[in-house]
Amino acid sequence: AAQRDSRGVSWAKGMTPGRTIGIGAMALLIARATRGAAMRQIRYVAPVPPHAATGLVRTVYRQMERDFGMLATPVALHAAAPDVLAACWSLLRETLLAQGTVSRATKELVAAAVSVGNACPYCVDVHGAALTGLAGTDRDAAVLAADRIDDLPDAGTRALARWARASGQIEGRPTPPFAPADAAELIGVAVAFHYLNRMVNIFLPDSPVPAPMRRLGADRSRRMAARLLGPLARRRVVPGTVLPPLPPEASPPDLAWADGHATIADAVARTAAIDAAGERSVPVRVRSLVLTHLVRGTAPPGPTERHRITEAVAELPPGDRAAGELALLTALASYRVTEREVEAFRQQQPADATLIDLTSWASLAAARQVGLRLRADLVAVSEARVEEAGR
Repeated sequence: AAQRDSRGVSWAKGMTPGRTIGIGAMALLIARATRGAAMRQIRYVAPVPPHAATGLVRTVYRQMERDFGMLATPVALHAAAPDVLAACWSLLRETLLAQGTVSRATKELVAAAVSVGNACPYCVDVHGAALTGLAGTDRDAAVLAADRIDDLPDAGTRALARWARASGQIEGRPTPPFAPADAAELIGVAVAFHYLNRMVNIFLPDSPVPAPMRRLGADRSRRMAARLLGPLARRRVVPGTVLPPLPPEASPPDLAWADGHATIADAVARTAAIDAAGERSVPVRVRSLVLTHLVRGTAPPGPTERHRITEAVAELPPGDRAAGELALLTALASYRVTEREVEAFRQQQPADATLIDLTSWASLAAARQVGLRLRADLVAVSEARVEEAGR
């Protein structure tokens, strides 16, 4: 596979026949040799394979393989819109991968728990396996995958998982179980996965694990995946991407949770590209409708409440209703998006880039509201502590 992939990143350079390599290097080889199969999992848009990538897409792909250890399909699915791809990669890199005060295992725990809350089994599989690989046991990952957080044996782990699992709730969220100094990293991971879960639910299958491997059973397949993802998750990633610099911009108030953490704040600023994608591809009335429902805190529609979406988009002009339905479902209940909603939108807007623009904008709009509420929770705790200290 290394020899055939001569047009991509020269990841096997220096390898010689018969040379013995460690498990980390072997994991890297396997991850990159199987990237073609991973790209074929993408639905609704044509993937951009590494050998065909140019410009910003090529830059992001190279960074991903260097820092993540493999071409992460949840990021690569954005390639039809290169600026959105770069924004997504930067947010994931600086919150989850880059070294900071919070351990990678803790971040993987948050990523998996947020994914449970968003009904995103693909991300639960991936980040549960990474957690297993880092921890050396699949105990916590198995409990998370079964949505039995109360069974986690460690009190601190249990509190953090509860917080992450409930982070998308409109009310009833637990008190943040971490110090303000860790807020940018932990809220950052939560926001990143509230975004990514929505995109993954739409564009990827329920599991990244091949069917033959899944037939071995959830626990065994997770342990096998952990042997690949664990070594990759131990790679040292220095904070600060090497994407082209951004012009200085003040962060919007709903992204103020990143203030004080330079590299995460920079990554958050790059999500302005996703705002721009919304402006170019999402009708104004659709954006207004989605934001109104998010600000009101509209609960996700249940299995028998699909009529609520239909009623909400009925106020839009007929030509905007397909976009409105897809955007509103993406923001409120991405796991309920089906081929019907996607194809209805594609009949009016057939370009892959436009589909990525709309779904990424709606996903980020929802994630930003989550970040706003989580920061408000943290501020409330800090104010309560100050008040108690003054008594």
